Amino acid sequence: MSEPRSAPTVGQVVLGRRLQDLRERAGLRREEAARVLHVAPATVRRMEMAEVALKIPYVQLLLRAYGVPEDEVEGFSRLAEDANKPGWWQRFHDVLPGWFSMYVSLEGAAALIRAYEPHFVPGLLQTEDYARAVMRSGALGATSAEDIERHVALRMERQALLDRSDAPRFWVIMDETALRRPVDGPRVMRAQIGRLLEAVERPNIVLQVAEFATGPHAGTYGPFVLFRFAVPELPDMVYSEYLTGAVYLDARPEVASHLEVMDRMAAHAATAQRTKDLLRSVRKEL
Repeated sequence: MSEPRSAPTVGQVVLGRRLQDLRERAGLRREEAARVLHVAPATVRRMEMAEVALKIPYVQLLLRAYGVPEDEVEGFSRLAEDANKPGWWQRFHDVLPGWFSMYVSLEGAAALIRAYEPHFVPGLLQTEDYARAVMRSGALGATSAEDIERHVALRMERQALLDRSDAPRFWVIMDETALRRPVDGPRVMRAQIGRLLEAVERPNIVLQVAEFATGPHAGTYGPFVLFRFAVPELPDMVYSEYLTGAVYLDARPEVASHLEVMDRMAAHAATAQRTKDLLRSVRKEL
């Protein structure tokens, strides 16, 4: 039986979808593919849904049954071996919840990340001091000082993706609440706003503030993140977090609804230039 793990890598998700596509093109049902492996149909489903790591011998048997040429079988097997390698974030498995591991994997593979954050500065733009203060406030629940430092280190390492040569476009709509809520005093807040002012000068980052003065808007219900990928096997996905977990949505109607709300908020929020002016104004007040 294939071995489960806390969350799949994006590579496993992509290859799982490719396996499903190859099976369907070969005209085989899951029950028929399962007979090739002498396993239950649920095992094939779990491979295709990236719910388990991809066992290379199983993958090779399936591909040959689907009529895939031998040289392509070897290439697919190499991709599966790479996909099965733990992501860098697995070093933080002691503090990283399983439901958030998938988020970090998606984040690292996305070509576009659009986020709405009503409460705090988004994690990818936080300073170390700001992140530490938020976590000490109890946002992660009852956490030891050592675990908090591990969470801060993870968050800082995640930010490296914005420095990559193939960095994603990061487009954030942040509620003015996040600027006005004091986090660990004026010194930390001034540094954090300075960090935001530096970030908005980068070509791959767009920041808009939803101002108090403009009243309620379409996204008032809560934070969410929309991922878009360059690989065709991965559809747009929406991540929505709650107190003890998260949901990942990829059904077209649900994603389309979130995208529509995001677009409406972007049209309603302060422009990029107005956001810069607002950031400078808030920093002067501190």
